[in-house]
Parts: sequence; C-alpha cells; structure tokens
Amino acid sequence: MLELGGIVILGILAQWIAWKLKVPAILPLIITGLIVGPLSTLWSAGGEKWISPIWNGHHGLFPGESLFHFVELAIGIILFEGGMTLKREEVKGVGDTIGKLISVGALVTFALSTLAAHYVVNLNWSISFLFAALIIVTGPTVIAPILRNVPLNRNVATVLKWEGILIDPIGALAAVLVYEFISAAGHHEGSFTSEAILQFTQIVLIGLSLGTIAALALREMLKRHMIPHYLLTIFSLAFVLALFIGSSYVVHDSGLLTVVVAGMVLGNIDVPYMDEITYFKESLAILLISILFILLSANIDLEDLMLLQDWRPLTLFALVILVVRPLSVFLSTSKSTLTTKEKLFISWMGPRGIVAAGIASLFGLKLLKDGFPQAEYITPLVFMVVLGTVLLNATTAKLVAKLLGVSLESSNGILIVGATKPSRLIADYLQSCGINVVLVDSNKNNINRADAMGLKAINANIYNDDLSTNLDLNDVGIIMSMTGSNEVNNYAITNLKKFFGETGAYRLITPEELRNPANIDSHGLFSAHDDYINISEVARDHPHVREHVVTDESRVAEFYTLLNETTESVPLFVKKADGKVNMILATDTSLAAVEGDTIVYMGQELTLEEIAPTEEAPAAEQE
Repeated sequence: MLELGGIVILGILAQWIAWKLKVPAILPLIITGLIVGPLSTLWSAGGEKWISPIWNGHHGLFPGESLFHFVELAIGIILFEGGMTLKREEVKGVGDTIGKLISVGALVTFALSTLAAHYVVNLNWSISFLFAALIIVTGPTVIAPILRNVPLNRNVATVLKWEGILIDPIGALAAVLVYEFISAAGHHEGSFTSEAILQFTQIVLIGLSLGTIAALALREMLKRHMIPHYLLTIFSLAFVLALFIGSSYVVHDSGLLTVVVAGMVLGNIDVPYMDEITYFKESLAILLISILFILLSANIDLEDLMLLQDWRPLTLFALVILVVRPLSVFLSTSKSTLTTKEKLFISWMGPRGIVAAGIASLFGLKLLKDGFPQAEYITPLVFMVVLGTVLLNATTAKLVAKLLGVSLESSNGILIVGATKPSRLIADYLQSCGINVVLVDSNKNNINRADAMGLKAINANIYNDDLSTNLDLNDVGIIMSMTGSNEVNNYAITNLKKFFGETGAYRLITPEELRNPANIDSHGLFSAHDDYINISEVARDHPHVREHVVTDESRVAEFYTLLNETTESVPLFVKKADGKVNMILATDTSLAAVEGDTIVYMGQELTLEEIAPTEEAPAAEQE
C-alpha cells in the first residue's frame, strides 16, 4: 500500500514542482524515479530499491509481465490522446519551413541518428533504427515551459511551437511503425524477409482501417445519444482500451498504431461532446504519465545506468545535439527567411520529451521479453537523451537566446480576456499592426466568431484552466481584461499578471468608477466615461477602429477632448511612428502624442472641424 500510494503522491508532487519551477514535468518525474529506484540502492540498508516495480523477476509491485501490460495500456491511452491533438487544418496552415522541419528534418534526424547509434555505440541495425525513431520527437510538453521563460521573436517562437505540436503525434506514429517492422522481422540481423514485410503490412492495414472504423463508430454512437452523458468519459476510456486489446488480438502488436490512428481521426471530424472527452483524456494522461515515469525510472537497474559511463553513449549524445539537430534544421530551412542566428537557436532547442521516453520504455520491455539482442540499451540511451536535452535547454535557453539576439527585450504580446465584439475589433486592429494578440473566453460562440475573423482565440475559463503553458501566449506581456464582469476583470489582472502582465495589466472601469471617476485606479482602460456597457454600445452602432494622424501637435488636446465628450467614440491607443502602441488609460488627463503619431479610437469618425459648429452655435442662436 505504501509503495502504490507513494508512486501516485510522488508523481503528482513532481508535476507540481515542475509547474512551480516552470520546467518540463518529465525532468522531476524521471529524477524522482531514479532516486527512489536505482540510486536508492546506494544508500539503503539492504541495497534494495525504495520502490521496486519488479524484483527477482516475479516479485514486486508488478510481478511477472504485469508491469509490461500496464505500461502498454497506459502508453496506448497517452498516444490516443496525443493523436487527437493533430489537426488537419494545423498541418495545412503551417508554413513551408515548419512543414520541412517535420518531414525533411525528421528524416535527416532518423538517418543520422541511426548511423551514429550503429557506428559509435555498436548497436545492431534494428536497435539503431528504433533509437533513431524514438528521438525524432520534440514535444510541446517540454518546449512550452522552457519557452515561457524566454520571450523570443515571432519567427523563432512560431517555428518551435508548431514543430513541437506537430512532431509529437507524427513521431509517435513513426516510432510505432519502426518497432512493428523490426518486431515483425525477428531477432536476426538482416532478417527483413517477405514474411516480415507481410506481417508489417498487416499491422499497418489493421491499424489504419480498424482505427478509422472505430473512430467513426464512436462518433455515430455519440451523435445518436447511445451513451448517457454521465458515462461519456468513462465509456470513451473503455472504448480505447477495448480497441487496443481487440486490435492486438486480430494482429499481434497492432494495438498502438490502431489507437494513434483512431485518435487522429477523432481529432479531425465533428464529434459531439469532444471537449469533455478531450479534457478527461488530458487529465487521465497527466495521471498516467506521473505514475509511468516514476515506475519506469525506478525499474531501471544501476547496472543499466553504468552502461552510460562508457565514452560511446556520451559521444552519441554529443553528436545528437551538436551535429544531427543542427544539420536537420539547416537543411530544412535552407530556403527560408530565417536568419543564421535564428537557425542556430532552433538548432540548439531540441529537447526530447514524454513520448520518446514512454515509448522507449515500453519497447525496451517488449524487446527484452522477446529476447532481442541489445534491447537493454534502448531505455537508458533514450532516457539519457531526454534528460540531457531537457536539462541543457532549460538551463541555457535564455543565455543562448540573448547571445544570438533572438530574444525580445520585453514581452509585447497582448492577452485580451473576453472575446466580445469590442474585444474582437480591438484585437483585429492590433493584429494588423503586427502585434501578437490572443483572446480568451469561456463562451464558445465568441471564440468561433474570433476564429472566423482569423484571430487567435482560446476557449478557456480563467478560473479553472491553466494558461501558463500555452505556447500561443509565449510572448504575452500585457493583459487587457474586457469582460462584463468586474470580478472576472479583477481576477484576471491580479492572478494572471505574474504570467502575462510583465509590461502591464489593465481592465475596463466599473459602473461605480464611471459614476465616481475619482476612484479609478491606474489599471483602468481607455476612458473615464466608458465602461463595458458604453463600449459595447459603441461597437454595436459604429463597429470600426479608426485612426487620427497627428499633423499639428498643438491640437492633440483638442482632439482628445472631443473624443472624451462624444458618446459615440472611445479612445484606445496612441500608435507611435515606430509602430509601438501605447495604451490610453482612464486616468490620463492628456495624451503624449507628437507629430507623426496616430491616435486610435473606436466608433464614429471624428474630425477637429466638428468643434467649430459647437463654438459658433451661440451666434446662430442670437440671430
């Protein structure tokens, strides 16, 4: 009981530590597993592990083959959830550079890593192929925490973000296919016979067909309301497990490929209740990952770690980060607009993650069970690459970015809380100025409208959802909370400021502040005369963001007075001649605008000539 409870507690504690320190979760998970596993034998009284998944072959928490079966099912669920993240529109929408990185770059990494593993570590070709396939992946779970601490320029951040998101499921699929092929070929070097190719073909056909059919069947069951709402998430879990086991019975070892394909299909078709299923799968994946990596790290023996003391594994690691990664990046980006310094930084940032370590452990267990020669190298070698790259990138990313000049002096992206019409109009304008703007709202309809305008929008509840690891928010340094709820606005600028308010955190004024402007604090946005209702009415009646170019600095005060006096327009920003946008705040009594600047406002078009009739009105009345 102590060991079982301890694994769960340690796993979740490691996840919390990762969140607190803003490092990839895999780092504290593997280190914790190594401490309570192989390393604990160095100081425990009897030389035994504190947590021992298997000992003496048939004893421990998971005696016999039970650990292998648990890992296999857990990885199946994790890969299914990962498959759901690969969206067809995301693949189509990425630029040519990112497309080449996940295709040409992946092939270069695979080829060169295979050669390095074979000729440097003297692994046989089968194990070399598998090692190379496993280290293709740079997943979002390891990239995101590192990039959150390093505000990068848009080119670099976009490339690293999309490479991590897209290569995760693609790399998992590649690793599964390579494993299936060498498994079908058998133990002997060069045994890629017609029988092996036939078995591999069967695995691929069953995986593709059964995965697709199962995904479509689940969609129909959900559309026809054949599953009660309270069973939706649990039923989907049972469905994935049944699919994995059933596929493996039809064709041995086809389960992993089948669930990856099913996840990819479900992620790209219209499925009812998909958000609920996805949220459940993400939560379950976090729990399984927490348990898995404590178990898998603890299951490594000290003798396995001693394999890494040899100069050859260390040389392999150096080649992977200093030769293989840079070559794959430079070949993939040879015709891109990226600068040499940007390419160098992307080359340096290649942390391997959860998919690589998890599948490596599973395949290592399977190949050892089947008696494959040199299978004992797979897990320690891949864990070495994962731990080494994550540690190296997490500790040096900021320094390297600064040396190469690819980091931003300050985070200038903007997070707008609330995606209502005024927010969408303002976001559209800011985006046209080249500023990274992201809207967040719990209202799905508002998010859909923002998507239709080509805006970045996240459907999330700021009270419940963790936005700190979202890669779209990597360079955000300003918060604008523009909801109709004073509580939400205050919560946003208070609790999200530590993540996204480096440059400033602002909110709309409240109705109480509107009635008593003396109470407005330094966080109030735009105007002392416009709360949420006023701004919404202006956006409804005059849905345009307009510009007034300052040609006469002496008349700035006149135009600002006009803006504040009319109920049909709202002051927003002052755009400087260099493109920088400064907020107009409700407490501003004057505008710091000079000739060549632009005063940006929303609403009815205004000109300074409109002041004239107001001044001449008394004369007209006298007549």
